[in-house]
Amino acid sequence: MRGFHHVELWVADVGLAAPAWGWLLERLGFEPADAWAEGRSWRVGDAYLTICSAPALHGEDHDRRLPGLNHLAFHGGSRVEVDALMTAAAAHGWQPLYADRYPHAGGPDHYAGWLENDEGFKAEIVAG
Repeated sequence: MRGFHHVELWVADVGLAAPAWGWLLERLGFEPADAWAEGRSWRVGDAYLTICSAPALHGEDHDRRLPGLNHLAFHGGSRVEVDALMTAAAAHGWQPLYADRYPHAGGPDHYAGWLENDEGFKAEIVAG
């Protein structure tokens, strides 16, 4: 088997981060998998994504423009499904990026929306 086993994102406050991540991931077909005081995880197939606050965390701000993670890209289903997700996202802690170029900010043959949450994490939702 190939592909990701899991992705772990460190966040400053799990309680603040979990509602936005939970909404997005569950909308994309992930299911809640585990919850503990310092973290949450969601699973799709054999892979999972975890958010957690770790004792070794330095600082409180994520900056996608620094070396490290820029964004996560997800399969979003059909164009209609991506459009619906993008419309609903603002009510769930995600703000659209590149709205003036939606849905082709990635080029004329790439149909996707980009979102950013309050912590500065960026997600790309790609239509199949």
